[in-house]
Amino acid sequence: MASEHIEHKLALLPGLPGCYLMKNINGKIIYVGKAKNLKNRVRSYFKSHHDGKTAHLVSEIADFETIITSTDKEAFLLEITLIQKHQPHYNIKLKQGTGYPYIKITNERDPQLKIVSSVRKDGGFYFGPYPNVYAAEETLHFLEKVYPLRRCNGYQHRPCLYYHMGQCLGACFKEVPVEEYEEQIKKIKSFLNGNVADVKKDLKIRMDKAAQSMEFERAAELRDQIHYIEVTVEKQKIISNDRTPRDIFNFYFDKGWLSIQVFFIRQSRLMKREKRLFPVVNDAIEEMTTFILQFYNRKNNVLPREILVPKEIPHEILSDILQLPVRTPVRGEKRSLLEMAGKNSRLVLEEKFRLLELDEQKTVGAMEEITKALGIAPGHKIEAFDHSHIQGADLVSAMVVFIDGQPNKSLYRKYKLRTVDHADEAASTREVIRRRYTRLLKEHAKMPDLVLMDGGDIQLNAAKDVMENELGLDIPVAAMVKNDKHKTADLLASEGDTPLHLDPKSQGFYLLQRIQDEVHRFAITFHRQVHSKHSLSSRLDDIPGVGPKTRNKLLRKFGSIKKIAEAAPDELKELGISTTVVDTIKVTLKQNETSQ
Repeated sequence: MASEHIEHKLALLPGLPGCYLMKNINGKIIYVGKAKNLKNRVRSYFKSHHDGKTAHLVSEIADFETIITSTDKEAFLLEITLIQKHQPHYNIKLKQGTGYPYIKITNERDPQLKIVSSVRKDGGFYFGPYPNVYAAEETLHFLEKVYPLRRCNGYQHRPCLYYHMGQCLGACFKEVPVEEYEEQIKKIKSFLNGNVADVKKDLKIRMDKAAQSMEFERAAELRDQIHYIEVTVEKQKIISNDRTPRDIFNFYFDKGWLSIQVFFIRQSRLMKREKRLFPVVNDAIEEMTTFILQFYNRKNNVLPREILVPKEIPHEILSDILQLPVRTPVRGEKRSLLEMAGKNSRLVLEEKFRLLELDEQKTVGAMEEITKALGIAPGHKIEAFDHSHIQGADLVSAMVVFIDGQPNKSLYRKYKLRTVDHADEAASTREVIRRRYTRLLKEHAKMPDLVLMDGGDIQLNAAKDVMENELGLDIPVAAMVKNDKHKTADLLASEGDTPLHLDPKSQGFYLLQRIQDEVHRFAITFHRQVHSKHSLSSRLDDIPGVGPKTRNKLLRKFGSIKKIAEAAPDELKELGISTTVVDTIKVTLKQNETSQ
């Protein structure tokens, strides 16, 4: 149910187009959306039933604001801008750059062919995207041999090696006519746009001519270039005869998940395919439209000449914003490609659901197996604790959190023990349990469904005593028992009870192993950090003249004893340390190094 504050704001919403920004309790923007009618759309979040990602979003909304626009097109543009600016958690987010390679014809007096990863508005001609750098390099090397431009660094009074190899027009020693470059660029563009027949015909004529002139090496080289076309270009299925670079978008939506397929048609062939899966908040059509606009608003993206989309997508708005024709084919090869993209989208999403179902059995099912074995109510959240120390020094504790069988590292916590100064499992357990759950009580936070201790009766009893007798909490507590090889063996519910004897081949037992290994790893890692820091600090504290301030300066600057020992005296003096103390530090550390 919406709060009174939100109810008042809902009553004031205008029935106009615009964008809305949902915020959490900290004022952080967690979702940006657009609407033709802000009043109807925003009210629907709080007045309708939701599930999945939308339900999670609504549960976090503490406030919202709106921005009115004149048209639906302006709302789309504003939405994309706001998403890129705030990167809200619940919006579909795309990487800023495509990361694909392109072949570029540079815009200069003596142009060159290059492979680039960034697209700029510099007057150059860009072709791609290519599926990988290798594919782009193969095409570039072919073009450099067949239709060379400039491969040298420019005028240098003598022909370069590439000129002698027939792969440079000679800008290295002469002025190449602009018309000659234009003729080559025209042929390169034709080839990159899919017209390989003319290139192949031209190469065959040149090969025959070279053979008749008994230039067999040259003829063999031209034969290899023809072979390249046959095995790397012609073997790909031609799917369009008009040589129009186009992108094809289709999608499948089910159970709150949106599966998207993008086909890149270049050189009359399917050059590359992208697939994306997102859990979404809005309806599929709006999310898909926003995705397409974001897709072309990224860096390093060369627009095609045409976009094909399903008929449900708003063609006019996309075409108006992107300044490209946006169409839905009704027959022929283009229609078949669009349908193929849709079928692939469905297959990917159905596979995702099958994997989710299997994962559910391994995670949620494993959690249920543990709670059933303990005879407690089904739950989702487990918090597990472990302690670590070396001969009673540098005592620490650590907590890990598993939700539905999966670790949630953002909820992990570390504890430096304050009231315990020697190895005492019961005292360590009491302190960390008291600190953890006193804080949750003060914050009115949700309690875990199960607490696990990485130890036996001692930790189990201590944890239960603090929970029940001090804090008045009724949270199930159990202990993870290890065998003589220090491996997870079983689960203990109460002192004196026999272990529960979980099936060692079950998912529940496997989850118990993962929790125990993870909490032990986390505690040991934290202890090593603390011990290393204390060891370093104590060695510096033993040096006459080095107090806490000087020690901290040295640690911040150098980070280790070795680097302090290797530092020049002047570097130490720059920290404001006197010459006498610097000399003492250097001598002491050198003596320690010699004695080790």
